[in-house]
Amino acid sequence: MKSISTLFLLVLFFTVQCSNNDTVAVSKRKNYCNEVIGVYHQKYNMNTNFIFDSSIVKLCCDTLPQVVFWERVLQLPSDSGVINISTNRKIVHQIPSGWWKKQNDDFKVCYRDSIRQLHCLNDSVRIYFTEGKGGYYAWDSIFFIIDKAINVFMEYNTDPWYAQAILMIESPTGNLRSNVGARGYFQLMKNVAKKFGLTVTRHHDDRLNFEKSAMAAAMLLRTICIPEAKKILDTLHIPYNESELWFKLLVMHVYHAGAYNVKRVVEKSGIKEGNMNLIYGLWQTRAGAFQSASQNYSQLVLTAFVKSYKQLGLLQCVRPKQ
Repeated sequence: MKSISTLFLLVLFFTVQCSNNDTVAVSKRKNYCNEVIGVYHQKYNMNTNFIFDSSIVKLCCDTLPQVVFWERVLQLPSDSGVINISTNRKIVHQIPSGWWKKQNDDFKVCYRDSIRQLHCLNDSVRIYFTEGKGGYYAWDSIFFIIDKAINVFMEYNTDPWYAQAILMIESPTGNLRSNVGARGYFQLMKNVAKKFGLTVTRHHDDRLNFEKSAMAAAMLLRTICIPEAKKILDTLHIPYNESELWFKLLVMHVYHAGAYNVKRVVEKSGIKEGNMNLIYGLWQTRAGAFQSASQNYSQLVLTAFVKSYKQLGLLQCVRPKQ
């Protein structure tokens, strides 16, 4: 990410205009406001709204091996990569990406076997090569659209935490198209965008309109992703609280991989706890289309939050005293 120079942090009172008398919705919006702070951007001489989730700091997510791993990967240029162990993302070697790509499959199999033997690992443990993603996060390009997204999500009664999480990992450099057809700031599929009233044709694509795509993403989360996450947990008799970090990360997995795949992997993990252990279990479990990219999704969400908090000097704000 590009560095941000912050002179101070200022808590802003986020005013929400309510157009109805739905006291439950109003109460939820007030709760959402608790995580909204104002940060001062020296380069542009202005304040903007930002989500600060204190639980990420209190739970010391910055010390998780997976977050430490991704922080390093995000600092490496794309011409470098790391050989790492899937279970704990321990980095074994750093090597040139071009050299690894030139090797044939037989060599790579032998190389991975040698890593398992050296570290006394079971044959089932996966050994990954992960390419560097330095420069992927162009922080200044999303700093201000997060502010805009917070307003849209609040308007549609959806926790803006999700808006910030999606924007930080889906389209941080303005790369607005995926190889599976998702497009726009919130990486919406064509059928999903149309479901929520967006126009998507050969000549016009509302997914490239920030306000419209933010609205569709907010509606998708509120009416499908969050209810589906609840349904998965209810079926397995796992208690939950919508405001807790682990629940939000589970919802993010539904947003990325779909409810069917998340349900399968939660069941396969065998974890029946309503806490972060459920998320950690998903990082070690595969089922159906829930594979490596899906496992990485919530790891990257946490890493993006941690990196942004470090940039803004927020990481030590609510750290429990040792």
